Amino acid sequence: MQAPLSAVVITRNAATQLEACLASVAFAQETLVVDSGSTDGTVELARARGARVIAHEWLGYGRQKQFAVAQAAHDWVLCIDADERVSEPLRAAIVAELAAPRGYVYAMARCNQFMGRWLRHGEGYPDWNTRLFHRQHARWSDDPVHEHVLTTASVGRLAGDLMHESAESLERYLDKQNRYTTLQAERMLADGRDAGALQMVFSPVVRFLKFYVFRLGFLDGVPGLVHIAIGCMNSFNKYAKLRSLRRDAARRA
Repeated sequence: MQAPLSAVVITRNAATQLEACLASVAFAQETLVVDSGSTDGTVELARARGARVIAHEWLGYGRQKQFAVAQAAHDWVLCIDADERVSEPLRAAIVAELAAPRGYVYAMARCNQFMGRWLRHGEGYPDWNTRLFHRQHARWSDDPVHEHVLTTASVGRLAGDLMHESAESLERYLDKQNRYTTLQAERMLADGRDAGALQMVFSPVVRFLKFYVFRLGFLDGVPGLVHIAIGCMNSFNKYAKLRSLRRDAARRA
């Protein structure tokens, strides 16, 4: 008998993406959507597809996801984003695992769509993400961006892909990365971290060599090149922003 599962999604103005997401998790015993002020019909669509909807102010990615996990009806939760879909092989793997769990926390390979192409190498794949867990044994971090699951349990891996079907333009993607690096820099400043010139220079270089060369990102063509170039820029930008924030803080002191 399968352990009951809650599929948990956080949303804000996700009406164009949510229907396919909810259809892919229809096998779960509960679908929970936590929405932070949508005005595009997201809430109505979610309810029409049978989801339980809770309105809650935005807390940042990590805290918002943890709030959603806490509201779920079942201890086993599957956390996915509105622009993600559970593939059929992954669905089968989840159902089989919950019939006889060998652990409490599981990661799955995420396949990312970028510039119209499914990336299969580099940073874009397999992009292991921990998304299925028993909430008594794991929780989301408090990070406002690039949140991750915290656990002391061993993390198993499931067969099948979580499809990240992003339809955003390159311009919107760049805008989002700019916001993310700002949030990262602010978090690092709050944690008392600093960055030197060598870190700003070598972090992007190491990232490029790791993902574009050794993990064959070049096989994904131009989209793969653009993807890793933006990633390297992010590595530089977050440390440059951290240095700027530390300088501004020192001036105010």
